Amino acid sequence: MAGQMEFVQNFPCFSIMLCMFAGIISSALKGKAAKWINTAVLCANILMSAAVLLFAVDKGGYYVYVMGQFPAPWGNELRVGVLEAGMALFFCVIMLLSLMGGRHKLIQEVKEGKHGLYYILTDLMLSSLLALIYTNDLFTAYVFVEINTISACGLIMIRQNGRTIEAAVRYMIMSLLGSGLFLMGLCMLYDLTGHLLMSNIEGKVREIYLAGTGSSYHIPLLITIAVISVGLAIKSALFPFHAWLPDAYGYSTVSSAAILSSLVSKGYIFLLFKIIYRVIGFEVFHDSKIVNILFIFSLMGMIFGSLSAIKENDVRRMIAFSSIAQIGYIYMGIGMGTQAGMVAAVFHVLSHAATKSLLFIAAIGLTDVSGGSRKLTELTGSGYRNKIAGVAFMVGSLSMVGVPLFSGFISKLLFSQAAVQNEGKMLPTLIVLGISTILNAIYFMKTVIRIYTPVGETEYFGVTWRENKGYAAALVCFMALNVMLGVFSQPIVDLIGVGLDSFSA
Repeated sequence: MAGQMEFVQNFPCFSIMLCMFAGIISSALKGKAAKWINTAVLCANILMSAAVLLFAVDKGGYYVYVMGQFPAPWGNELRVGVLEAGMALFFCVIMLLSLMGGRHKLIQEVKEGKHGLYYILTDLMLSSLLALIYTNDLFTAYVFVEINTISACGLIMIRQNGRTIEAAVRYMIMSLLGSGLFLMGLCMLYDLTGHLLMSNIEGKVREIYLAGTGSSYHIPLLITIAVISVGLAIKSALFPFHAWLPDAYGYSTVSSAAILSSLVSKGYIFLLFKIIYRVIGFEVFHDSKIVNILFIFSLMGMIFGSLSAIKENDVRRMIAFSSIAQIGYIYMGIGMGTQAGMVAAVFHVLSHAATKSLLFIAAIGLTDVSGGSRKLTELTGSGYRNKIAGVAFMVGSLSMVGVPLFSGFISKLLFSQAAVQNEGKMLPTLIVLGISTILNAIYFMKTVIRIYTPVGETEYFGVTWRENKGYAAALVCFMALNVMLGVFSQPIVDLIGVGLDSFSA
């Protein structure tokens, strides 16, 4: 996009800065004021992201925003296209709905004096996610990776019981290991290329690649790609680097679990997408054979994550273990090493984010009407006791299994189509995809049957809109979003393809 800059092109920068300033301002306010500022900022970011997406679709291609009018490498740059704007809009919507759905539990889960801190952490979390989406500079990306890590750790441990503190410590150790490897990879990449700007690095990496195996930089480049990939795989909980995930998602507040499962890991995966296309180069990444290692880990994660979920008797930990399998789906798309696989992976980022938040928020409604117990055996009939939560959990479960009309069906269809086009990896992909779908059906449908098993007339009562409007509205919006992704998937898939093509430009 060339020519004079329009005002709407400033919105990505405004979005990031608005979240950071909201966190600073909220630090001097009480919890209720911080909550309203957080909500206002999220709504403003949704409007700005929607405006940027419409602008990007209308103009086509992408544009580079130079912060402070100082060009790189002296200044910082943001790069904005259809995929970035769409992902930013989606992330803002998911965070708003996740907070709406869990706000009624925050009073019970977090001490009143720390409510303001909770919203500060969510403001910082959103600013880091938006920065990871938009930034065109790798060191800036690393800075916001650390802000994201600290915010996520705070969201886990703010509940302050023994399990959440243990989960936060485990999360911090594994996350810092991933951050350390990522930073090592960036240092090695800077040493090889002399640049931190993504587009400049890509040009130098291509020169090394074209020089062939005879170049003294060929092996260091392969090691660098591997170190960066493993670092981000650890942070996004790819099998076998997933040990921190079940406790982090299972014992944090309900809003924290929804945000962590749907957004945090996806921010790191989106950064990996950008690195594959705009830093390493898709062809170089494919020829490095790192895709084959990611592919193997992803297939193992799809199976072992589902098997762990089947054995789990705690509904929230079951949903958490399911996330390990779903992260495997995304990395399977990356591991195919094809454009079709990448499109499927990006779509599944959207599908999983919308569905997993729905499941976590619906689950808390079911446990609340089951004496607070999270054991599956205690949830019998809970779908009748909280009708909106029961329907929402069923919708999320059907989506995860891959039933038509829901987003999960489109994800599995796209993965199957990508597998058929990839002769070398078609058979293992289709076999594991089929096995994983069966395993998904076992533990999700078992739970749906459990919550809709009658236990007596005295147990039938409903939770109405008037009792908890925010919770019910969040679940309805999540279900609508899931159906929208399932029914109107083709325009979204087309936009993803356009966005990935502009990544390569």
